[in-house]
Amino acid sequence: MKPGKILHRFTAKDRKDVFLRTPKWEDLDDLMEHVNSLVEEGANIVRNKKVTRDQEADWLRKKLVLLEKGEEFDLVAEVDGKAIALAELQRKKGYSSHVGGIAIGIHRKYREIGIGTRLMKSLISQAKTMKLKILTLEVYSTNKRAIHVYEKLGFKETGRIPKGLFRNGKYIDQVVMVKELA
Repeated sequence: MKPGKILHRFTAKDRKDVFLRTPKWEDLDDLMEHVNSLVEEGANIVRNKKVTRDQEADWLRKKLVLLEKGEEFDLVAEVDGKAIALAELQRKKGYSSHVGGIAIGIHRKYREIGIGTRLMKSLISQAKTMKLKILTLEVYSTNKRAIHVYEKLGFKETGRIPKGLFRNGKYIDQVVMVKELA
């Protein structure tokens, strides 16, 4: 798919216009700021260290190549000309090529206004286009807001990795969720 392609436009609950589109090279600084803000916040993500511009540039370069080859699907949510969220859909390899893994991160200022749900619905739709049969994701048990959204969209908890995360002196379970596609 082509970088920067707009797939959806909608108005969020805060009345801001949101564009869901594929990422483009010009998103580099916004995406770096985005991931670093999640790290700084201590958000429920695996990453615990900020990235440099060079690291983010290497990451984005690889993402854009995979996107153009159709091997991966990534979506950016843009508000007021700025990338404020990123969602990823990655097809697994080999005998698991019918399975897609999902990851999503939204800047804290833009949560609870419908962007996460719209991103997830777009990923599910794209997974069907890619003829995937199963979607998986992992979420930390303390992230009740995300778990609620995933359940609302048909994901079910299928397992846990006890103490899968150690943060701030505490262990947190990692929840595995799955959605079978029709």
